Amino acid sequence: MFLRSLRTFLLSLCAAALSSILLASPVTAQTIAPPSPASTASTASPANIVELRIDGEIEPILAGYIVHGIEQAETDHASLILITIDTPGGLDTSMRAIIQAILRSPVPVATYVYPTGSRAASAGFYILLSADIAAMSPGTETGAASPIMEIGGQPVQIDETLRKKILNDATAYLRSYTSKRGRNVELATTAVTDAKAFSDKEALDGKLIDIVTASKEDLLAQLNGRTITRFDGTKTTLALARPVVTLREMTGREKFLTRIVQPDAFFILLILGVLGLYVEFTHPGAFAPGVIGGIALVLALFAMHLLPINFAGVLLIVLAMTLFILEAKFPTHGVLGVGGVVAMVLGALFLIRSPMTGMGVQLWTALSVVIPFAIIVIILMRLVLRSRTWKVSTGKEELIGEVGEVRQALGSQQNPDDMGSVFVHGELWRAATRPGENIPEGSRVRVKKVNGLTLEVERLETRS
Repeated sequence: MFLRSLRTFLLSLCAAALSSILLASPVTAQTIAPPSPASTASTASPANIVELRIDGEIEPILAGYIVHGIEQAETDHASLILITIDTPGGLDTSMRAIIQAILRSPVPVATYVYPTGSRAASAGFYILLSADIAAMSPGTETGAASPIMEIGGQPVQIDETLRKKILNDATAYLRSYTSKRGRNVELATTAVTDAKAFSDKEALDGKLIDIVTASKEDLLAQLNGRTITRFDGTKTTLALARPVVTLREMTGREKFLTRIVQPDAFFILLILGVLGLYVEFTHPGAFAPGVIGGIALVLALFAMHLLPINFAGVLLIVLAMTLFILEAKFPTHGVLGVGGVVAMVLGALFLIRSPMTGMGVQLWTALSVVIPFAIIVIILMRLVLRSRTWKVSTGKEELIGEVGEVRQALGSQQNPDDMGSVFVHGELWRAATRPGENIPEGSRVRVKKVNGLTLEVERLETRS
């Protein structure tokens, strides 16, 4: 009863924790920038400013958070959307989703590389230049936006034609909106074609950004009363005399999903899910591996829906599983096992397809997961195959082959079909022998078959 109550309590606790993750509302914090003397005398209503943060690699969940934040800012009639940036880059598809939301936003958008020491590299550079106002803190950097092809975090050489195709696509996309924002298009494209990076001063002098300032309060003060040209050509004057900044953070659900869609985490969940189900199928009744594996596999499938998955990587992982099983079945001296490790590592490296960025499964993550996985799968499969040749050690079948002693003679001269009894495996059993055979009391016999509660035995030959 106690164990049942404890299990019910744990299940209820897990359900409550999961619900809190999935249904958590955005955490917001409000700060009021110090008003200027002019704004103190003003009777204008407070300016609602929504702050969003790009912190870390740009992936689908982060893109969804930014896009929804921009849409919500429109609903809340915000005066300005402030996006702070500190990112090494990320997925091309996620970057484009954010830029499209910025370009379509009816609310003016300001991007700001913040705090000091941050960067807006690769995909972050594209996002920085897409806003109505682009700003940087002192001691920050941007640029280095050349598209690269990486496998396991290591750059690889690609065909010259493909390289030109990717470069031309990236520069054309950058020119399509930087020219309308009035930025230095020629200098901006060098960040793509030559992988050039810019400090805050170089970006300001080169007319890539509009403002360099050390604080958000000063940035808002400089933007107050400033007339900007929107992407559609219309002019808008920013009224930010009494700014109230509302920080929209990620929900608990978004933070949880952000971890899942990281390539390394996705690969680990995928392998953990496969391994858990494999252990459950080869050792039925364990339950825990099946439950853990099922949950991990569902989470991996969710991440697979969001990430740009390369089908060739999935096929290589399936091939590796097949090779591991064949290695356990056939004596190949490790040839198939090594081939499976190589195939699965390559599958991990090819799994995430993102030619515009280097986001993918790291080589060391692949090796540290694949090698233990291969060892476990091969050992378990060998145990399963070996168990098929083992003698059954439970139930009546375990009596077959056992040697016992006749306690009551089997058969008789008058009636050879008479049954007697034998003492086998610490128990007294009714026994019979072949028709016409007589086995006297005290003889040694071996069990040949079990028919219900009767043993069929044969006499052991004795040597004098």
